[in-house]
Amino acid sequence: MSIYQKIQEEAYRANMQLPQLGLVLFTFGNVSVADRENNVFAIKPSGVPYEHLLPEKMVIVDFDGHIIEGKLNPSSDTKTHAVLYKHWGKIGAIVHTHSTYATAWAQSLRDIPIYGTTHADHNTVDIPCAAPMSDEMIQGNYEYETGFQIMNCFKEKGLSYEEVEMMVVGNHAPFTWGKNGDKAVYNAAVLEQVAKMAWLTEQINPDVRKLKDALIKKHYERKHGPGSYYGQ
Repeated sequence: MSIYQKIQEEAYRANMQLPQLGLVLFTFGNVSVADRENNVFAIKPSGVPYEHLLPEKMVIVDFDGHIIEGKLNPSSDTKTHAVLYKHWGKIGAIVHTHSTYATAWAQSLRDIPIYGTTHADHNTVDIPCAAPMSDEMIQGNYEYETGFQIMNCFKEKGLSYEEVEMMVVGNHAPFTWGKNGDKAVYNAAVLEQVAKMAWLTEQINPDVRKLKDALIKKHYERKHGPGSYYGQ
């Protein structure tokens, strides 16, 4: 029995949620789950259909992207996950999909504007879109550089990865993260839904204005503030 069985099982369960939630087509996505004590993470093997996955097929990789345990090749996005785990020390899991609406915003090179209270329940700002990658970065270690593309976006926009747990990579697709696999997948589903609603909103009213500050503050703080009262 692997000493990494716990994160392999969590990564497996999280990965299996992606097709159930309609967030992936074929093998267009992956979830990883970190073990911070051992500085490793479990990630979906590359190109393996979801119906063929098993917990023991999750590949164990360290935060420098080296395979520690596993017979299969890890996801092609593994180096991106490794960079984020190494530099953002409070992430417990990462999700990458090519879900339709979030990816459409990424391809449009636009932040997802905060138009309604569903968005404000989860973020107080527009969901950021990272600038397109430079030719030099593309021609280098591409997946590794994608991690820095994400981190540079947060630095340039003055955002905290602990507060904003979702984004879209320009020309590419969405990434989300959280304290564990379930939360990272939840964030991926929320991002897709908010992206869809924002797109529909602009079709109905091209002149729509962003949500006013008072409503943003109210909806975010009732869930996340010191006096939060949402839920049990």
